[in-house]
This record gives sequence, structure tokens and C-alpha cells, in this order.
Amino acid sequence: MHRFDQVYIGGEFRTAHGREELGLVNPATEEPLGVLVMADEDDARQAVDSARIAFKGWSRSCRKERIELLYNLSEAVRARSDALTEATVLEYGGPIEQARWRAGLAANNFLAAARLLEDFAFSRRINDTEVVAQAAGVALHIVPWNSVYNAISVKMAGALAAGCSVIVKPSEYSAWQTQLFTECLHAAGAPAGVINVVTGRGEVVGEALTSDPAIRKISFTGSTRVGKAIMAKAATHMTRLTLELGGKAPTIVMEDADLEKAASIALAAGFTNNGQACIAGTRILVKRSQMDAFCKALKTAVGTIVQGDPRDPRTTLGPLVNRQQYRRVQGYIRIGVEEGARLITGGEGRPDNMPRGYFAKPTVFADVTNTMTVAREEIFGPVLCVIAYDDEDHAVEIANDTEFGLHAYVLGEDVERARALAGRIDAGRVAINGVMHEPLAPFGGFKESGIGREYGVYGIEDHLELKAVMNPHGGS
Repeated sequence: MHRFDQVYIGGEFRTAHGREELGLVNPATEEPLGVLVMADEDDARQAVDSARIAFKGWSRSCRKERIELLYNLSEAVRARSDALTEATVLEYGGPIEQARWRAGLAANNFLAAARLLEDFAFSRRINDTEVVAQAAGVALHIVPWNSVYNAISVKMAGALAAGCSVIVKPSEYSAWQTQLFTECLHAAGAPAGVINVVTGRGEVVGEALTSDPAIRKISFTGSTRVGKAIMAKAATHMTRLTLELGGKAPTIVMEDADLEKAASIALAAGFTNNGQACIAGTRILVKRSQMDAFCKALKTAVGTIVQGDPRDPRTTLGPLVNRQQYRRVQGYIRIGVEEGARLITGGEGRPDNMPRGYFAKPTVFADVTNTMTVAREEIFGPVLCVIAYDDEDHAVEIANDTEFGLHAYVLGEDVERARALAGRIDAGRVAINGVMHEPLAPFGGFKESGIGREYGVYGIEDHLELKAVMNPHGGS
């Protein structure tokens, strides 16, 4: 049994001041993994003090120092990739190949920022005015349990490149992953206080951190409900915000699409990361005349899914993160049936021959209308809705009829036509004919899916304030 009772403050691991304990469970077996001793308000205050003091020096660091640290962070994460992968498999239930990819993605996020920083323009001239970009201040990064390494690294990479000191508040449900990743951060040798990590409940540690006037930038990834609460709190001190929130991504299957191929891609988009992804394409929009043929192809594709031990390379869909999430997903499946959606495959309960673990059956509903609960709310599990459309205008109308706007997918043989359709969808990213990721492209949402953008130069700019120095050379 592992006991996680450390916070990382001022360049060193310390025993948490908090005393509340949380039991950790392997989601694939329901066996105990360990205990997290959660940080409290005192730990949060110490982290803020540490970051505030460190900011004075780090904000004045030269480009070379920042680049060197980012390279060191990339190498430190890459050196522990096997351990990081194992922690994701055990604590999150991520299939091993996907877990390994995520560890590599984190290392690449630091590397990308280092390379971008080499010629990033912190100063630009407009006539006789110099526009100077300077670090926003102490940055607070609140990250979720479904993509720990990527969320920490992409936020931190932009902040460190900009000259901000950082406090990370991870989810209490990712203690093992956080501990290992923090050890990587420590090994990179950042100046004391530039990086701080405190794990605890949002209503305790998160509340203390978001209320502190010394925090000048908050970047949060999580639910829209919590994001709105953080936004209200930030207004007190006009704290700068980036919010990457919920999603209910549409996948539009165009009339000319190869239905078997489209079903396979739609399934990959919908069940990515065990279905626990804000970018999941959970609303599949299909031409009404093709509904039966597509649902048949989709059911066949679901039959290829392998559920089981996440450590087995053949496994493609792991468990949900914990009992609470499992019950939440089961509740949505029940609601879907009650509201009249037609169950194509799946349903309530665990898969056959799987008596343990928080595994949900891969579930697909057809005859769904865009007003049903399962089509409106983010379920965060392997549950898909197939919705009929009459023509492309109708498809766009349905796709945009949502409070969210984070991601979308368009599947069709005529790529130019698909691109034109993508341009009409209100979403921060639209993927055409695949599930893909571009780490230098901006990521963020329209509408209630968030504010601001991460990744690439956008993640650096997101941690900067602009200052106009008028007539800096003293000319007339």
C-alpha cells in the first residue's frame, strides 16, 4: 500500500500539513492502491508564498535559462516514461499503449515550448512605440484526472516560457501519477519555488488558491460548472483566466462517407481515453436515409472493442476512473432508455464475464433527438448518441445547437466539401476524417466550452501581459 503524503513547495518535498485521507482504488480490479493525505489551506498558502518569491527572479530570467529548463523537463519526463505509463494503467485504467503515448506527449510539450522560445518575440515595435510582453505573474494550474501528464505539461510549458512561476493543483484522484510526475519536475532542477505542486480537494485547496490575490493567472481544465465558479471567484481580483471546459462534440457523417470507415472513426472519436475525454465525439449525426445502414456498421465496429486488463496490449477500452464515475454513467444510460432512445448495443451494468472493475458496456443509442438529456449533457463515458439529419444545413444546425463548442469531427470522401462544412461549426477544433492532435495548434472552446487557448505559441502568449512603452528612444 502506497501512502502519498507529500506536497512539493520551494523546490523540496514536504509532508503535507493537511490530515484528511482519501483511499485510492485500482479501477480495473477495485483493489486498494494506497492512501492520499490531502493538502489543506496552510499548504496552499505556503505554495503561494514560495511561487510569489520565486517569480521575482524567474520573471527576469534570460531566454537561455528558460530554454534549458524546458529541455531538462522534457528529458526528465522521457527518462521516467515506463513508470509514468505504469501509474496511468494502475490508477486510471488507461490501456497501456494509450498510456505510453500520453507520457510521450508530456515530454514533447516541454520540448515544443523550448523550441518555440528560441525565436519568440517578447518585444515588437509599432512606429515609435515598443510593445513589451512580460510574465503575467504567479500562475495557478488546476488540472483534471483524465489526462494528468498532458494537462500539467502543456500549461506549465507555456507558463515557464513566459517567465511565470507555477502552482499546480492536481485532482485528488491522480495521486500516484502526480507523485511520479512531480519527481520528474524536481529532477529537472528548476530554481526553488518556480514549480510547486499541492494535491487536495477543490473546495479546500482550490478555494484557497483561487481566492489569493497573489495569483495573477489561472488556467483550469475541468467541468463547465466548476469553471464558472472559478470565473466568478477570479473577478474579485481581476485574475486572468484560461478555461478549458466541457464538450459534447458532434461527429458529422456526410452523405458521401464510406459508412464502415466512418463508423470506425466515429467510434474512436467517441470512446477515446475510455470515453472520459472532453473532445469525445459523442453526438454522431447521420443522414436520415442512411441511419439503419450506419447503425449496423457502428454495431459491428463496437464488436471489435476489447475490454479487460489495461496492461494487456490487446485492450482498447479500459474502466471508468472510480465508482462515482461508473454510477454517473449508468445513470445516463438509464435516462437514455427512459427518454425513448433506441438501444443499439450496450446498456446498463458491466460487460459479460467482468464481475469486478468499473467497466461500463460500450453503449450506442439511435433515434436520439438533440433535445434528449443524453444528447445535451456531457456523460464522460463510453456512451454515444446517433442523431438523424435531413441535409447539410440541418446537420450544422444540430451540431451548433449545444452550449458547448470544444471539438467536432467531419467524415466524408469529398475533403473540400468537408472543409467547407467544418468552417460552419462552432468549435475550437474540427478534425476531418480522423482522430488527430496537433500540439502547435491552438486548443480551446467556443461558448461554454471555455475561454482562451493552450498549446504552441498560444500557450506562451496566454501567460503574458502586454505593455506599450511610448516613444522609448526619446525622439520628438
